[in-house]
Amino acid sequence: MTEGTIAAPVEQVWAAFATKEGQESWNVSHAEIEMKVGGKMKTHYDPKGRIGDPNTIENTILCFEPNRMLAIQVANPPINFPYKNAIKNMWTVLHLKMPAPRSRACASSALAMVDDEESRKLRAFFDNGNSYTLKKLQEKFVKKVETTAKKS
Repeated sequence: MTEGTIAAPVEQVWAAFATKEGQESWNVSHAEIEMKVGGKMKTHYDPKGRIGDPNTIENTILCFEPNRMLAIQVANPPINFPYKNAIKNMWTVLHLKMPAPRSRACASSALAMVDDEESRKLRAFFDNGNSYTLKKLQEKFVKKVETTAKKS
C-alpha cells in the first residue's frame, strides 16, 4: 500500500484523479474519463500519442464514492506492457481521507493477485509506480501553494 499526505483539500485531490483536466494537469498527457460505474478511464502518457492508439491505458471504473474512493481495473494495458496475464487479476483502489487541512491519499494496488512470479513482478511495478505517482501529486499541490504564496 502506498499512502501519503497531500497539501490540498480532498475535493481538489479527487478532481486531480477523477477528471480529464485534473489528470492532464499533473499525471498524463491525454485523458478521457467517463465517471460512472462501468465507465472508462482512458489515459496516455506520451504527448505525441492519442487516446485510442495502442499505448492508451484503458481502465474500467468498478465503483466510486466522490471525494472518498475510486476503484478501477485495467481493461486494456498499453501494447508493450510486460505483465499482461497478471494484470487481468488485479484492480486498484484509491482512498481519500480528510484530516484537516490536508488530504490523505492511499492507493492500494495488487488486490486479488495470485502468488506467481509474474504477479510478484507486477506488484513491484505498481508499488514503485504508485510511490512515483503520489510524489508527483504532492508536488502538484506544493507548486500550487508556492505559486500562490509568491503572488501575495
